Amino acid sequence: MLGEIRRTFGLLLGAFFLSLFVGTAWAVADTSTVGKLVERIAQSIGTLSPSPFQNFLRIFLHNTTVAAMVTLSGLFFGIGPWLMVGFNGLVVGIVVGYFGRKGFPLEKIALALVPHGVVEIPAFILAGTGGILWYREIRRAENPGHGFKKGMKVALKLYLVSVAMLLLAAFIEAYITPKVAGIG
Repeated sequence: MLGEIRRTFGLLLGAFFLSLFVGTAWAVADTSTVGKLVERIAQSIGTLSPSPFQNFLRIFLHNTTVAAMVTLSGLFFGIGPWLMVGFNGLVVGIVVGYFGRKGFPLEKIALALVPHGVVEIPAFILAGTGGILWYREIRRAENPGHGFKKGMKVALKLYLVSVAMLLLAAFIEAYITPKVAGIG
């Protein structure tokens, strides 16, 4: 099982980076269309609170909900996590490419994303891995009910690890990222 977890995690991570590259290239090539998308993304995120603790809670609750959706999306023929991870990579790439094209220093962009992203992105990918493995267990089992339960146990374990990772990522994003990126 550990080998299957590693392999699936690695493939999902590769899909994230591929979509990150595509999003960045798109943003560099077409800043006008992408600029409208970045504005919509900013509106959907909303403004942050002056209270780091409120931001921490908001970020953590949002991300654990997204991680749960990524896990559960695996039940849709194992495809959901691929789509959700790919979409998130595309969005991150669009934001990076757009701000890079607009002249924001690359080191500032990196400092705004990397400190929490190195924990947050693997957490989402781990949640997606759990969802994919859950679906595979259902398909492999002679008794789908048994496969559902066995897969759910694996997915739940991976989801709980991702929640712990997201707790750390939310702390970093709320308390550390603003200081190191000079945005707080």
